[in-house]
Amino acid sequence: MRSRYIINVFFFLFSLLVFTQQELYTSYTISDSLSANANAVIRSNDMRVSLKSSSEMHVVYKRIITVLNKQGNDAVDAYVYYDNNIKIKELQAIVYNALGVQIKKIKKSDFKDVSAVSGGTLYSDSRVKYLEYTPIAYPYTVEFTTEIVNENTAFIRPFRPIDGYNVSAENSTYSIIYPPNLEIRTKEKNFELFNLEKTKNSNEISYKVKNLAALESEMYGPTFFDISPMVLVAATQFSLEGVESTAENWNDFGKWMYKDLIMGTDDLPQSTILKVQELVKNETTDLGKAKKIYQYVQDKTRYISVQVGIGGWKPFNTSEVDRLGYGDCKALSNYTMALLKAVGVKSNYVVLYAGQSQRSFEKDFAAMMGNHAILNIPMEDEDVWLECTNQKVPFGFIGNFTDDRDVLVVTPEGGKIVHTKKYEPEESVQHIQGSYDISNEGYIQAKVKLKSKGIQYNSKYSLESETERELDKHYKNQWGYINSISINEIHVENNKETIEFMEEVSFQAPNYSKIVADRMLLPVNAFNRNEHIPDRYRNRKFSLKVKRGFTDLDEVEIKLPSNYKLEALPKNYNIENKFGHYKAEVVVKDESTLIYKREFVVKDGEFPKEDYKKFRDFHKAVARYDNSKIALIKNQPN
Repeated sequence: MRSRYIINVFFFLFSLLVFTQQELYTSYTISDSLSANANAVIRSNDMRVSLKSSSEMHVVYKRIITVLNKQGNDAVDAYVYYDNNIKIKELQAIVYNALGVQIKKIKKSDFKDVSAVSGGTLYSDSRVKYLEYTPIAYPYTVEFTTEIVNENTAFIRPFRPIDGYNVSAENSTYSIIYPPNLEIRTKEKNFELFNLEKTKNSNEISYKVKNLAALESEMYGPTFFDISPMVLVAATQFSLEGVESTAENWNDFGKWMYKDLIMGTDDLPQSTILKVQELVKNETTDLGKAKKIYQYVQDKTRYISVQVGIGGWKPFNTSEVDRLGYGDCKALSNYTMALLKAVGVKSNYVVLYAGQSQRSFEKDFAAMMGNHAILNIPMEDEDVWLECTNQKVPFGFIGNFTDDRDVLVVTPEGGKIVHTKKYEPEESVQHIQGSYDISNEGYIQAKVKLKSKGIQYNSKYSLESETERELDKHYKNQWGYINSISINEIHVENNKETIEFMEEVSFQAPNYSKIVADRMLLPVNAFNRNEHIPDRYRNRKFSLKVKRGFTDLDEVEIKLPSNYKLEALPKNYNIENKFGHYKAEVVVKDESTLIYKREFVVKDGEFPKEDYKKFRDFHKAVARYDNSKIALIKNQPN
């Protein structure tokens, strides 16, 4: 009797476990709170990291995700990287339909296997296996399992319960096990709104979090990295491509990078050293010498991604770059640094996160970070930053790819976190000087000169390389609010010395003005209408963040049609607030000529979410006034 009772209890518990597991594969058990605003729901996300030593790491990962619609397909993330140091022990995916019935099983050999880098890469031994699956219906669920052994321990995957917008998570766990002789450092970010469970003992740290609602992207919001929950993990003692290292802070990290990655790569040929010394012999300042060297690098080299060396982190020797005439960001930055050293100018190698998001290094958490390398030249007044992979960018201009963020500057004495250049609104200026004539039939003939600096230069200088056809398309798109526009002449000039981009364009268009009976309505702003109105949010979740400010200054002469006279002008408009200011006026020069003046400044900064409506109202007001019209009335015969 007792044995039968025990058997019944066993089968009950076993059935309960099976039922609970089965719930993860059917979409109908997902709560409304997790499906709200979600394209996919992570049912279970479990990662177990085992550090056997400073040079051996095992990672077991299992992820069950239900995809609710087509937009959720990218959230499956069923892939694994491998190379000579990363071995895949297990790789499998199982697909279930909405009822939790298995419909497909994908073995390791069935995964797509491709190079892990883009076509612009010269060569690389890094590869990726990924799941290629085309769903026949939604929702569906994927169970993805992988196990790898990695000889590199410099990179330890962080705990990321959710890894994209519009993805929620039901359960997510992470644990790292390590021997007593290793020190593990962690940093928890953005868990204020989530109930994070943390357990720590002498050789294991574990995290667990449940029921994370999907985050939605908001216009002018922080980046996903800045708001998503994450735990960063690093080992103080680690190995990279067989090189054992110890680094607890950024100073240590910089010393290690200089000693093991940079030092010993400077082997410029003596002939090149003599050539660049001759090149700068008439320059009396470090700045003048640096400009000559930068131009020399731009003329001699080109960028090609080369993913080799210590985990893709060690630059090629400078002699190789000098001989081949190409290199990746690491190699070209290191080569430029060696050339500067040859002419007596000190510079420093820099590692950072590149991209428009302005992602910064963590000041208080040293670990392998970044995706790009540039150069820093310390100067008395202001540091100079050099992007060494671009043949067209001016000396000292870094633009929105690497501006305004915390980066790691590597020196022989150690590493330090430094902030790159921030382009202020008053530096990022577009100045418009233009004129246009309006015919009696409402036809417009226009000429305009634009001069752009700072971040506004950043969006223009690539036009120098465009074909006439592409330029024609660009300006028709820029002035898309003018129907049937025809571009007559285009001239662009990139002044790399002053870091200014000049544009001269003339165009024409019929029916620019609207004629009704004896009246003509003439849109005053022909060259620079602000049509951007930020999205509306009934319940804004995140703060307002304007990453980069700018200034627009416009002055335009307007020639009125001979058969019409002025009836009414738009009122002068002036608005100023914490987000910037806008000022516009139309001045009567004579009976046939008007002068239109406009100033629009947007300030960068982070503001409380409660300010978003006022920010949106500011842009609405600008857009409304930019669309103002002059009223003309036909001259009456004598």
